[in-house]
Amino acid sequence: MSFDVQKAVRELLPQVTQALDTATVTGDEAVREYARAVIINLVRDYADTRTLAGNSAPTLPQERLLAEAVHNEIFALGRLQPFVDDPEVENIDVNGCDQVWITYSDGRKVLGPPIADSDEDLVANVRRWAAYQGQTARDFSIARPRLHLSVGRTRIAALMGVTPRPSLSIRRHGMLHADLDDLMASDTLDKSCRAFLAAAVRAHKDIVITGGMGDGKTTFARALAAEIDPDERIATVEKEYELFLHAQPDRHRDVLALEAREGNTEGFGALTLHQLIEDALRFNARRIIVGEVRGDELVPMLEAMNTGGAGSICTMHADSADQVFSRMLILAGSGGLSIAPETLFRTIGMAVDFVIHLRHELRHDLDGLVNRRYVAEIHEVLPPADGLEPAVNRVYVPGPDGRAVPNTIPQCMNELVAAGFDPSLFTGGWA
Repeated sequence: MSFDVQKAVRELLPQVTQALDTATVTGDEAVREYARAVIINLVRDYADTRTLAGNSAPTLPQERLLAEAVHNEIFALGRLQPFVDDPEVENIDVNGCDQVWITYSDGRKVLGPPIADSDEDLVANVRRWAAYQGQTARDFSIARPRLHLSVGRTRIAALMGVTPRPSLSIRRHGMLHADLDDLMASDTLDKSCRAFLAAAVRAHKDIVITGGMGDGKTTFARALAAEIDPDERIATVEKEYELFLHAQPDRHRDVLALEAREGNTEGFGALTLHQLIEDALRFNARRIIVGEVRGDELVPMLEAMNTGGAGSICTMHADSADQVFSRMLILAGSGGLSIAPETLFRTIGMAVDFVIHLRHELRHDLDGLVNRRYVAEIHEVLPPADGLEPAVNRVYVPGPDGRAVPNTIPQCMNELVAAGFDPSLFTGGWA
């Protein structure tokens, strides 16, 4: 009879989690080291017990495989981990333990193998990840059926109880060290646009990055941040860690990474993006980067741009650059803020310098599947003039193929030139 690794994993997991629940060690690394020692001892005891009982026992290589599998179930993503480690994987969508869809960076979508033996096992796995991974332990239960968690280079969203089967969506961040040169190499932007945006960051211009879901806004924010001086103090404010600037000490030496926290079952202890943006200013951050503005954090973000955080960056969902101001008004209202549109628009006009809009195309043509992300527009934002909304200069507009091409010289061109921009690059065309 062959040795069943997955069955052994199921038998050992309760013992490991019990040992971790009663452990007195603290600190992420200390807990992991303690867990490794516990797992190794339990695997040895498991092998010895099966040998003495005359049952099939793991070989030494299988013991190592078993220990790694148990460790991955708690501190990684179990059977999902090989896909997370694959640099070509972009998204993983799970509609129950045996309906696993893998989307690759070239646009391909394939059905993957089951990631658990049952939906109950899948829920148990997610609960372990929520308890032992991420900055703070998070609950996943009938009372708390929604979970958002950052694990390593992935962002996990999970649902149970409100769907026919437990469901997960896992976004893999594939360009953690992306810079503007990388984006130019992938045809996201051209030489002119790359130089323009690098100068805008160096000139401490406040930038809003817009686009749809999956358009690459977080990666683009990370690439823009690569132009910031390594010793400049940065605060990143996120619902779940995705920027990971604090994990790049060679590029960013002084980073305050802030992650929002949900309240406990009684509703206490929550920390919102709104509160964390205000904290970032108190902690002397020169620039604030918000992973995604979704609600009432909009106004403190604008205030930070307008006062203490010149050169700050945020991302926001919008279907076009022209929609960004109305989108901001909707976000302010959805966050429960009572603010007059003219006041909000005046604040935007004084706070924001540029809006960068990204687009994502996924289509079939004669050459096969086309999957491309690119900068479509760059608008310079100015205080309201004749209308209610802020005035704009359409600095870069979509060219014949949709990619941004130079159109109008911005009012701040002299500042960009002083920050290193060569104005001769502002000549039009995709280069």
